[in-house]
Amino acid sequence: MKQLGTALLLSFFLLGTTSCREKTTAEKVEDGIEEVGEELEDAGEAVEEEVEDATDGN
Repeated sequence: MKQLGTALLLSFFLLGTTSCREKTTAEKVEDGIEEVGEELEDAGEAVEEEVEDATDGN
């Protein structure tokens, strides 16, 4: 029983320390690409709304 408790404690410690690691360069690049993609999508939607608004008046 003591070994089980030790194993659980160790696994929680390892999970906790690995989740706090810093991002790798690849992860940072991926996050940046996703952010740019989202911004482009938002800009495209804004342009679409402006075009719809401009054509509704005619």
